Amino acid sequence: MRSVWNGSISFGLVSIPVKTYSATERTASVSFVRIHEKDGGRIHYRKVCELDGEEVPNEEVGKGYQAADDTIVPITDEDLAKLPLPTTKTLTILAFVGADEIDPLQLDKSYFLGPNGAAATKPYALLRDALEHQEKVAIGKVAMHGRETLAMLRSHDGAIAMHTLLWPDQVRSARTVAPSDKVEIRENELTLAETLMDSLGELDESELHDDYREAVEELVSAKLEGGEPAAPRAAPGTGGKVIDLMAALENSVRAARESRGEGGDGAEQDEESASVTPIGSRKTAKKTAAKAASGSGAKKSAAARKTSGSAAKKTASQKASGSGGSGTKKTAGSGGSGGKKTAAKTSTAKSAAKKSTAKRSGKKASA
Repeated sequence: MRSVWNGSISFGLVSIPVKTYSATERTASVSFVRIHEKDGGRIHYRKVCELDGEEVPNEEVGKGYQAADDTIVPITDEDLAKLPLPTTKTLTILAFVGADEIDPLQLDKSYFLGPNGAAATKPYALLRDALEHQEKVAIGKVAMHGRETLAMLRSHDGAIAMHTLLWPDQVRSARTVAPSDKVEIRENELTLAETLMDSLGELDESELHDDYREAVEELVSAKLEGGEPAAPRAAPGTGGKVIDLMAALENSVRAARESRGEGGDGAEQDEESASVTPIGSRKTAKKTAAKAASGSGAKKSAAARKTSGSAAKKTASQKASGSGGSGTKKTAGSGGSGGKKTAAKTSTAKSAAKKSTAKRSGKKASA
């Protein structure tokens, strides 16, 4: 890689010579050229001087500063080099802070810093390891490409990464775009949203690619071959229907879990459509369902009372018949050994009674 800035990092009394390399590239992104629709000719931007109307080559294009009265003041590179600005060749570290203290809105461009020379290797590694061990980032100022900017240094993949930052007054306030009305978020809605966040899983960077660029390349290839481009894939949508937020969240959680091969619980496996009634009309539906449930419950209670009454009558009759039946069965069942003993006792008693009667009659006769 070609370095875009050479200087040094001022870390207290330690100076670390570094080379700066661009950490990103945009050559892979889709870019179009402007053409004349009538004949397909390329349209170029030409640098034309407004005074003489002639085109100016790049080597004759310089810098100028427009003053408050619209006067253009020429500024040369020699003028900028003579400015008493220490950050033109030195990145001065001002403080070390936690990474969460930096608003991502301030991040501008990304660079890699590498040691410039063998003598810079050890202090470079010392700063890198200190940033990683303390889990902090360094905030400093540096002048690059004709302007001074804030910079953030952090440890990254064995190197030191630098992110140029916008000045705090360059970040606009979000107050004008935030909802002005107070929005009430229910607890179950927040819970479902958090469940959806967990269900989506972790980010797999290997699956990230530019779908738009691939579609454009397919379109260009089809046109070069004289064929028709493939029909675009329909993007999933609601079809203009009003989607209940709760239903949308529930279906989103279900879809996320199914895509990961996970099954949902019973409540999440309902076959309800995502296009349910709006929140306002759900109250009426709930009241209707409650009335229907209470009506059916009343009918079930009445039926239960009738059933219990008839059951009670049957039980009473069964007890009555059951007691007599059991006695009959016992009596009939006593035809065994118990019955025989009873019959023997009865016959013995009868014979004894006959004997006593005969004795009494004999005594009377003798008298």
